[in-house]
Amino acid sequence: MSMTSADGLSKALNGVREIMTGYVESGDMPGLVTLVSRRGEIHVDAIGRLAFDGPPMTRDSIFRITSMTKPVTATAAMILVEQGKLRLDDPVDRWLPELANRKVLLAIDALIHQTVPARRAITLRDLLTFRCGYGMIPVFPDRYPIQKAIAEAGFAPGPVFPSFPPDELMRRYGSLPLIYQPGERWLYNSGTEILGVLIARVAGVTFGEFLRDRIFAPLGMKDTAFYVPADKQHRFATCYARDPATQKLKVFDFPVTGKFSSPPVFENGSAGLVSTADDFNAFAQMLLNGGDLGNERILSPTSVEQMTTDQISSENKQESQLFLGDVRSWGFGMSVFKGRDDPDAKPGRFGRFGWDGGYGTSWYSDPGKQLTGILLTQRMMDSPQPPRVFTDFWTSLNQAIGD
Repeated sequence: MSMTSADGLSKALNGVREIMTGYVESGDMPGLVTLVSRRGEIHVDAIGRLAFDGPPMTRDSIFRITSMTKPVTATAAMILVEQGKLRLDDPVDRWLPELANRKVLLAIDALIHQTVPARRAITLRDLLTFRCGYGMIPVFPDRYPIQKAIAEAGFAPGPVFPSFPPDELMRRYGSLPLIYQPGERWLYNSGTEILGVLIARVAGVTFGEFLRDRIFAPLGMKDTAFYVPADKQHRFATCYARDPATQKLKVFDFPVTGKFSSPPVFENGSAGLVSTADDFNAFAQMLLNGGDLGNERILSPTSVEQMTTDQISSENKQESQLFLGDVRSWGFGMSVFKGRDDPDAKPGRFGRFGWDGGYGTSWYSDPGKQLTGILLTQRMMDSPQPPRVFTDFWTSLNQAIGD
């Protein structure tokens, strides 16, 4: 099934559609949705089925977007900055007292009690740039005492996310020393998890309510939320993962009985949202437009520029190649491409921005080309390295669109 508002764009994307259809026909996944938007023209392809034994995939099928939640959380934080309720470089201790007076590990391989005092408090900027001192240590299998402590606290890296009430989540973070000094090193994931709690406390409403009122409702994102209600579950794709023992796909999360079918105990700002291709495209277009969509302004152009500009140094990025590689860096809550991938980028202001989701989703927008690509599958990634379907989608899309 294919829908388009422009025949020219549709024809250009024939090659993309053929390659994506190959992934479904080979049994690599039951189905997927792609959306490509360029200068106001939108083309959507819904290929295959919601589950291997399920009904056809449709344009409005709902997906767990996991880490594509992060830029939404960063946007919510910047709304509070613009309201004057938060400042980027103020300590967050007032709102997150659990993180006051941090201790920092003496070294990555130190015992948990071998610490020094933090040189300064954690700030909002630290959370947005993933330099708060908490996060994933990309060493597998675990070999450091801090990795064992993180797992025991319920924050082990992997596809099962923390499910504690927000106050309990913060208590558990507060029980752990920081791995690095605030501002010192980029560590994946924890920043936006904590950010969701901060936003709720500052705004005085639940994180989900804040997102709905300030982002989703104004942008018309009617299917984006922290769970899928019963009356929409017929549109919700089944999530699959590869069984390491058999190498075959098995169901990881069911639409009706799974983790996303009822309101969660913790509204996870790092990985909790479900969405559709058109919903997420509205969010992407808002960022491409410098903060507004139609008559709705969500952020100022200055805030969007901060979010989509490289905010970390090469020293901050040490050991993060697994996630960022050589040509990506990090803004606020999302990655930005730089260097040889984007030869026309201005100094300090880079090209494509976006991020991927571990359950098989990918989004990037390119301001220079006014181009957005969204790929939604529910075939879980086997490692932090992008799966072949991602690489093939972006390669074929760039070939189809050109400059």
